[in-house]
Amino acid sequence: MQRRDATVAAIGAGDFIGAAIAMKFAAEGFVIFAGRRNGDKLASLVAEIEGKGGRVVARALDARKENELASFIKDADACAPLEVCIFNIGANVNFPLVETTERVFRKVWEMACYSGFLTAREAARLMLPHGRGCLFFTGATASLRGGIGYAAFASAKFGLRAVAQSAARELVPRISM
Repeated sequence: MQRRDATVAAIGAGDFIGAAIAMKFAAEGFVIFAGRRNGDKLASLVAEIEGKGGRVVARALDARKENELASFIKDADACAPLEVCIFNIGANVNFPLVETTERVFRKVWEMACYSGFLTAREAARLMLPHGRGCLFFTGATASLRGGIGYAAFASAKFGLRAVAQSAARELVPRISM
């Protein structure tokens, strides 16, 4: 494995997609900065990456908290230049519309859309001066169409899709990879 002097920030480094993404970039020699709400659940990912000779920093992260997310991204960049930032928070819940509480709707939106905006903004603030970098957002069919019981999730993923499209149109002319 060729070591790179570059970091990948994985926001939402969960057990499946997030872990697989982190493993792939670690195998390519990137330093992985992995974050998720339940940071103690990152132990197996850390063991697997380090067991294969990779480098990883694991942190508990609530990406809905602006200062916490900004610090996470800055720390990732301080470890080695941030080249890739992956937003992989899902917040997939299923409640009939009339049973969806304001609290559930707001929390899903904060997790799957608002924190995606914060991630894009903070990563761009570091990538623009570097003149390079990539932002990736994992999506869902819900970003294209709503479904029965998915009003909260679909609206959040619709919103995240708009954040990603807007970021791409604004940043691509200014950041290369």
